[in-house]
Amino acid sequence: MDGNRRWAKDRGRPTLEGHRAGYERLKEVGDWCLDRGISILTVFAFSVENWKRTQDEVGYLMDLIEYGVTADLDYYTDRGVCLKIIGRRDGLRQSVLRAIEKAEADTAKNTRATFCICLNYGGRTEIVDACRKIVADGFSGDKITEEALSARMYWPEMPPPDLVIRTSGEERLSGFLTWESVYSEIYWCTKHWPDFDETELDKALEEYATRQRRYGK
Repeated sequence: MDGNRRWAKDRGRPTLEGHRAGYERLKEVGDWCLDRGISILTVFAFSVENWKRTQDEVGYLMDLIEYGVTADLDYYTDRGVCLKIIGRRDGLRQSVLRAIEKAEADTAKNTRATFCICLNYGGRTEIVDACRKIVADGFSGDKITEEALSARMYWPEMPPPDLVIRTSGEERLSGFLTWESVYSEIYWCTKHWPDFDETELDKALEEYATRQRRYGK
């Protein structure tokens, strides 16, 4: 969901206002996805590299995430959406940890759709953590398989994403679901995330429908 800061800068507004606008747009996109029968939406909310940003910006982003899974919890529950948060939990402040744990528990039985938030996440970090688990589980080298590693990812049951959308003109994945997205179709969008609208979503889905997914065949 790139472009929150650039969106704010283009309008002469504070950076934090861009993040707020991005969050409000996220909820709208979630509703559009539900209307189209999309059962899993995964977003990159905060990467392991994002800790390098200013203390004020990091603090605001954490506040926004905590707000989203507490004050807006009814928003997800009313829509039958299950919340999942994946990534390293080490380093997150206690109030954020409590909030995401409660949100996951309170929405666990919702079955209409799943909203997955990548928080303190990195694709390489996930693979490293999976390797550490497989070593801890006593696997010998000849017993390590793709299936064994997949079973130790942050969300082992995650289906491979069909489509990855990146906004704001960036044309790289930057560690987003590195293991899971190897065969995902990719749609590059030039709009900043707060400007990503329903028309652009439909364009992405229409483009996806034209792709031939051969998986190496």
